[in-house]
Amino acid sequence: MNGTWNPDLYLRYAAYRARPAEDLLPRLILNVPGDVYDLGCGPGTLTKKLKDKWPDRRVTGVDSSPDMLAAAREKFPSGIEWRQADISRWTAPTPAALVFTNAALHWVPNHETLFPHLMAQVAPGGVLAVQVPVSGPQPYHQCIEKVAEMEKWRDRFAGVHPHADPLPAKTYYDLLCPLAADIDVWETDYHHVLEGENPVTEWISSTGLVPFLSVLSEAEKPGYLADYSACAAKAYPRQKDGKVLFTMHRLFLVATRKS
Repeated sequence: MNGTWNPDLYLRYAAYRARPAEDLLPRLILNVPGDVYDLGCGPGTLTKKLKDKWPDRRVTGVDSSPDMLAAAREKFPSGIEWRQADISRWTAPTPAALVFTNAALHWVPNHETLFPHLMAQVAPGGVLAVQVPVSGPQPYHQCIEKVAEMEKWRDRFAGVHPHADPLPAKTYYDLLCPLAADIDVWETDYHHVLEGENPVTEWISSTGLVPFLSVLSEAEKPGYLADYSACAAKAYPRQKDGKVLFTMHRLFLVATRKS
């Protein structure tokens, strides 16, 4: 996925963004030797949690964004290896005890081949752990599409698309069955209480809006963000206390490779 990622903006809601991973981590038990990889590690916050959970293992954060990796190296200069790579083509140097990826694979196409490939990077008895947002039905995603279809933006965004939704849970199950001894898959809604003038725009501008913002000039961006904010304000009316209840639907998968 091309575009510029803003680590500071992404971390503005760091606690909320970390909650799905914090729900996923306690379910992970490693019973085989090997390294731990965090694919799409971003600014490294969750990679550090992986290192804290398994301090004696080599932990590597992998991301395509040099800005995100620079932020990770600055904040966590020792104890973790950082590698720039396209996770759609990534392979483990040696079979991994854990391949972990949180809120990243929805940017990567061809899950029908990607997921078996990632599972193949895991050692027998090792674990593939995934969390991805399911965005399509959500109002914030619909606003992305509505604004992109406005006459003033349609030509500007020709060929630019939001990320695709993940496949149905049952499809991932069938894809991984040939390689997995055990598969646990579930979905959860997270209701985040946001404050500020345009909190949904603040959240999405560091993730879902990146492909669109990356093709705009600095002069064009304020107008685009204003149009998106207007759509989001209608889609997310304020609660009685003036705050916004922002829902993220997420899919989780933990698969243990056959021994």
